[in-house]
Amino acid sequence: MPSHDDSTPLGAEAEQHVALAHRVSSTTRFEQPDHTRVFVVANQKGGVGKTTTTVNIAAALALKGLRVLVIDLDPQGNTSTALNIPHAEGTPGVYEAIVDGTDLDELVKPCPDIDGLTVLPASIDLAGAEIELVSLVARESRLDRALQVYLSDCAEAGDRIDYVLIDCPPSLGLLTVNAMVAGREVLIPIQCEYYALEGLGQLIRNIDMIRAHLNPKLDITTILLTMFDARTRLSAGVAHEVRTHFPDKVLATAIPRSVRTSEAPSYQQSVLTYDGTSSGALSYLEAAREITMAGRQEVGR
Repeated sequence: MPSHDDSTPLGAEAEQHVALAHRVSSTTRFEQPDHTRVFVVANQKGGVGKTTTTVNIAAALALKGLRVLVIDLDPQGNTSTALNIPHAEGTPGVYEAIVDGTDLDELVKPCPDIDGLTVLPASIDLAGAEIELVSLVARESRLDRALQVYLSDCAEAGDRIDYVLIDCPPSLGLLTVNAMVAGREVLIPIQCEYYALEGLGQLIRNIDMIRAHLNPKLDITTILLTMFDARTRLSAGVAHEVRTHFPDKVLATAIPRSVRTSEAPSYQQSVLTYDGTSSGALSYLEAAREITMAGRQEVGR
């Protein structure tokens, strides 16, 4: 008979999964923050899980009773795809908001699969926005102004938004600058591979520059380790190095590599609605819980 020794890697992983599932299921609702928290999900390196993190953290917050707005600022529109929001060429969205000055009330769409989650979609039209923004007045703060008006209108209507998550393109162009001027907190997903560390220093310098010249309220509050593989020394080494340099910013929860997480967007779903019992779904729920708990401890801005 095989022994059920949970000291083996497989046994330890199963034990952690059960413990995580129990912890997640015991929390039926996340507490509202004192004020709307606006996160910029940014990393100038591609493929680190920005869109996946935006989609699934937003879904987790909404599924636990909070009002969430997702702003898709990437011309590829992958966030809109994963949340089942139409974004074909010509679809009104974030382009009309920042270039034409259209009110967000006319552009924000509800996510059909998750109550409390709304989306400002991106279409391929946004690809030309970088060039068009150059000649516009206050080009760096156009998203911020549109967003603040919308948040104020929602609050006055008794429907306050609790969290805003802005998914950035993998670059530091005017779209990302607009996001960082509109944001108050930066969430940095870091893939647990060596190359992910190389661009981190440059990203932090860029954020410091934006804080100094454009948005003094911007702060890096959250770092999330993604694509973590507990079986490899590389993942463990990268995780240790990041936690050593940013001990008070890195979430305790790391997002594991998961087939379900990769499959979900092809069904226009978050992993939480696609397979809520998978390791990816449970990990994102726990990461979202950590974010809400940190919000209760943060000093007023």
